[in-house]
Amino acid sequence: MIQLRPMTSNEYPAYCDYFIDDYSREIAQNYGHSMDRAIELANQDLLRSFPNGLETNDYELLCIESDSELVGYLWHAINENDKSTFIYDFFIFPNCRNNGYGKLAITALESQLTLIGIEQIKLRVAYQNQRALKLYQEVGFSISGYNMSKKIKNIGHP
Repeated sequence: MIQLRPMTSNEYPAYCDYFIDDYSREIAQNYGHSMDRAIELANQDLLRSFPNGLETNDYELLCIESDSELVGYLWHAINENDKSTFIYDFFIFPNCRNNGYGKLAITALESQLTLIGIEQIKLRVAYQNQRALKLYQEVGFSISGYNMSKKIKNIGHP
């Protein structure tokens, strides 16, 4: 059984540590930035979204629990205008993977969202994250586009 519950302020620092580490590696890998620059960008994204920590109404940070044990995190934001939510971050701890928690968490989120009239879940998956892509396809997501980037060098600029 999976439960999604709001993150507490005591849990938020551990989430920030995980997020900065994980997201900065993704930024460096996907966009070719140095790790220092990637960490700076990850910090900026987190501060932009949560300038006052958990005291915001725009985003919901959830803890994913199984039998009262923390197994992961889910960060999403509801858009009432188009009756959708966007998942910004979805993470199952490595030692908790391959137990079906990812599928159960998405199903639990769908149940919560259906009760409040949300009709669609959107997200972005990094190209290299084949594990996540497979999970999302298994629970019914379809590919709706591709994010692409190209690193360019400016002549005369370092």
